[in-house]
Amino acid sequence: MNNIKHIFFDLDHTLWDFETNSDLALEAILKENTSIDVEEFLKFYRPINHEYWQKYAKHEVTKEALKYGRLKDTFDALNYEIQDDKILFLGEEYLEKLAEFDQLFENTHEVLNYLKEKYTLHIITNGFKVVQNKKIKNSKLESYFDVIVTSECVGVNKPNPEIFKFALEKAGAEVENSMMIGDNLQTDILGAKNVGMQTIFCNFNRDTTEKGITQIHELKDLFSIL
Repeated sequence: MNNIKHIFFDLDHTLWDFETNSDLALEAILKENTSIDVEEFLKFYRPINHEYWQKYAKHEVTKEALKYGRLKDTFDALNYEIQDDKILFLGEEYLEKLAEFDQLFENTHEVLNYLKEKYTLHIITNGFKVVQNKKIKNSKLESYFDVIVTSECVGVNKPNPEIFKFALEKAGAEVENSMMIGDNLQTDILGAKNVGMQTIFCNFNRDTTEKGITQIHELKDLFSIL
């Protein structure tokens, strides 16, 4: 890892434990507003939500379509009758509740404290500005990062090169001195590589990856790399 001065992190699934926090948020709103079995709902919701985010990243659905569609499709898959206005309400409640939870991956604070002494840290995230900023604040992460860039602010999602270029410019960083760390091989790693950044893949699930990509299985692995 040569000449690195700036490190850009992804947020969800990299530092902030999205799956755990999302499950907790959904459990809270579903128990309060429906009679549905939460575990059954989650079994269908997780892949549907993943598919919607892939579509959102490609600009195939809007923010509002994502918020409504992932819930609507899950309720339909479960043959659960619910009015559209209730789905819209639950969509907003979910985002409000989601940001209240603060579960991070193990060693997040320790790793960021260590890196903060050596590098300037930033975030590039495919997420909604208000929600992502609340997550960062409630998880006590904001003191670590100089620049926080969300796809909603830029108008394009990772892996579009424009979001990386925007973040680099805002951070005053040169591409040859910058690194991206994230959990998504396509959006984080290949997206950053395409603009010339160095990368580290957070392969927490130990998926098979392409050769030549530096990867870690836990955040604490960064201690021995950086």
